[in-house]
Amino acid sequence: MKNPTLLQAFHWYYPEGGKLWPELTERSSDLKESGINMVWLPPAYKGAGGATSVGYDTYDLFDLGEFDQKGSISTKYGTKEDLLRAISSLKNNDIAVLLDVVVNHKMGADDREAVQVNRVDENDRTIIDEEVVNCEAWTRYTFPARASKYSQFIWDFKCFNGVDHIENPSEDGVFKIVNDYTGEGWNQQVDEEMGNFDYLMGSNIDFRNHAVTEEIKYWARWVMEQTGCNGFRLDAVKHIPAWFYKEWIEHVQAVSDTPLFIVAEYWSFELNKLQQYIEQVEGKTMLFDAPLHMKFHEASKQGSDYDLSRIFEGTLVEADPFHAVTLVANHDTQPLQSLEAPVEAWFKPLAYALILLRENGVPSVFYPDLFGADYEDMGNDGETHRVDMPVIDKLDKLLLARQQFAHGVQTSWFDHPNCIAFSRSGTAEQPGCVVIMSNGDDGEKTLNLSESLANRVWRDYLYNSDEVVKTNESGEGVFRCKAGSVSVWVLEEFAS
Repeated sequence: MKNPTLLQAFHWYYPEGGKLWPELTERSSDLKESGINMVWLPPAYKGAGGATSVGYDTYDLFDLGEFDQKGSISTKYGTKEDLLRAISSLKNNDIAVLLDVVVNHKMGADDREAVQVNRVDENDRTIIDEEVVNCEAWTRYTFPARASKYSQFIWDFKCFNGVDHIENPSEDGVFKIVNDYTGEGWNQQVDEEMGNFDYLMGSNIDFRNHAVTEEIKYWARWVMEQTGCNGFRLDAVKHIPAWFYKEWIEHVQAVSDTPLFIVAEYWSFELNKLQQYIEQVEGKTMLFDAPLHMKFHEASKQGSDYDLSRIFEGTLVEADPFHAVTLVANHDTQPLQSLEAPVEAWFKPLAYALILLRENGVPSVFYPDLFGADYEDMGNDGETHRVDMPVIDKLDKLLLARQQFAHGVQTSWFDHPNCIAFSRSGTAEQPGCVVIMSNGDDGEKTLNLSESLANRVWRDYLYNSDEVVKTNESGEGVFRCKAGSVSVWVLEEFAS
């Protein structure tokens, strides 16, 4: 795949009403022309919230908008027929399709069961009270409307190791299910936040139950056959034992006719934790570069006080570029969401230039940045806020620039706290570019390019500058950008 470029094709507040799958069908040819060659779809199966569910409250993995469950046949994004039509249209336009995999927990159980639990310290999950509480919990999933089509598996309390609500007595908190079937305590090889971050929400799946892991493998084979997807995005892997996903990825790769693209969400700003996870799964998945996203957030907030020359320090794409998927925003970091850390609009063109035009990492573009979004929701202050996420200026041009000019050897000039630059040399068949940006005043750098680029005329492909740059007989030129802006200089014959 030429310069792989991923689009996260949704956001948390995407409108309800089954609109997304038809929209992607309609947009597929335009996406191809724009330079997008992979899309990440939201969870395509029925969530506990039915037609209003974003999809991360997984109820039935085998209901892709086919059965009348949780108040609707359709998911928030459309019916199964709509989904398959969208995937077919995308693939016909040479766009690979990634499905979101949310198997940390289940929600919206069909029945309660009598269980025994221990109370758990919510701030330190390793502290488990010895008192055994007899109660009831919503842990039985029978999917009556599906009536065993595709899978006859029934989920019960033996499939889970924790819940956040019990009844008779009624109580909220974190509760460890007493379950001799899978063993004591929590799963290992998970994040150490809160002592042990196995438990996240809902009915927490226990991967020590062999029947459970085999069912999730079976579902993967089923969904690959049903949809023809080209890969997966794995949700919340810091809460799931790494040994399971190593095994699961090996399985899906083995049964696939072609290599799958797989990226996991381990949302931590500690590089060593990301590297440890990659080591635990033996490098079988890529990870989103959360540390780089946080640097973009901080840089956008601090303006000229931020040292741009150090923006890649401590990031996954610098330490392990072959396992890094870079991003500027996602559905969790957008305003009013759980990991809210938005990158200011003025800085987003700079951030996108840094992930789209450099040679390392696979960049991910966020739907609202390309198409815009507006919504309202309640904030942590209890007040309702209206959010407008505008289309990011020149992002469409940066996407085209990635396909046209992001080729060849990369040379960097990260030698000033407020003005940095890098070049791509191009190849015998494809042109390169010079990228310069500033988070302060107007920027300027004298760059020594190769002699093959001597006596050439350059223009800003983004039209942020109307100047012309001429390199001298040795290939040296003075390249500029405006304050708080980015310019992508290309040879004049390719500038239109």
